[in-house]
Amino acid sequence: MSVVLRLCGVLLVLFALLDAAVAGEALDPALAKTDGEKSPLWYDVQLLDVEGRAWKETKAPFDRLPAKAEGVVRDAVWGLSRHSAGMCVRFESDAPAIHARWTLTSSRLDMPHMPATGVSGLDLYVKADDGRWRWLANGRPSAQSNTAALVSNLPAGTRSYLLYLPLYNGVQSVEIGVPKGSTLAKAAPREAGRDKPILFYGTSITQGGCASRPGMVHTAIVGRWLNYPVMNFGFSGNGRMELEMADLFAELDPAVYVLDCLPNMQAAEVAERVEPFVKRLRQSRPETPILLVEDRSYTNAYILEGPRKRSEESRAALRKAYENLKAAGVKGLYYLEGERLLADDSEGTVDGSHPTDLGFVQHAEAFVEVLAPILKTPVPSNAKRTGK
Repeated sequence: MSVVLRLCGVLLVLFALLDAAVAGEALDPALAKTDGEKSPLWYDVQLLDVEGRAWKETKAPFDRLPAKAEGVVRDAVWGLSRHSAGMCVRFESDAPAIHARWTLTSSRLDMPHMPATGVSGLDLYVKADDGRWRWLANGRPSAQSNTAALVSNLPAGTRSYLLYLPLYNGVQSVEIGVPKGSTLAKAAPREAGRDKPILFYGTSITQGGCASRPGMVHTAIVGRWLNYPVMNFGFSGNGRMELEMADLFAELDPAVYVLDCLPNMQAAEVAERVEPFVKRLRQSRPETPILLVEDRSYTNAYILEGPRKRSEESRAALRKAYENLKAAGVKGLYYLEGERLLADDSEGTVDGSHPTDLGFVQHAEAFVEVLAPILKTPVPSNAKRTGK
């Protein structure tokens, strides 16, 4: 009997600790780790609000697809789904300094055309007094396990923060550190009507190649500008509209589906796959808006016929699929032309294809202009930056 009572006591303590992790209430310091008297209190971000995780039943905590998808989706998609692209931690704190430590799943920190800060780093934003999200600091990786003092000497006061996770690497663990005596709490819930996520499905560009920081991919920018949560299902080289992906996405309930796969599909694949993919989504989600997106223009297509012809053919196939779906009575379809995604000065990419930070801001402008009316929300005043 005494064993049962002790077990019940342990469970009550655990439930009490978990109950502390509700919005606005400071996490109990007993949940934190410490490395000594002068060490910050380290809190696992899973005690907070990690946005961008679509399923609870995952093989690892920061996977983007559920465990059941392994062996169902192609191996390449499964491997990329273990990158934490698009995930961010929402929290509130009165701490004068914020630290982070994170362990990556891969020791490859960067790519030849994308810096380690974007591939494997962290990115911290704060909600300023004017209500806008502003960049504050980043965590720069130097090894597979990293510890960083992100920011110090913050003025007194409680603020809301976003901490974006790596785009082209996975994370085994992420912790936020605050000084002893400071509070760390879950962020307040999203306001009603803005709690459903914008779901982006696409390619290496959607995943974030080649943003300098995780917060600079256009999906993250759109989320901040429109104040919506985001789910990023960008799979580098592998956004190809297979029906098994439609079945997985149909399990979710987003505010809108954004289908942006043309950079990974030839015209014949577009003609073959787009209509069945959209119809499969519609079987389970008859009312959810669907935005079909053309590929961006290659920035050297003004002089090279090959890239120009490829875009022309895939766009024509997508436009035909869109018209066929509308003629078949499929409602709630929207369309974004590829010419709107980048400015015509050829300055927005690393390699003619993958955007720089400038190119991602241009993408975000184009997406917000189309998504805001779909979501019945005004275009924010700060959503025009590049003068396109």
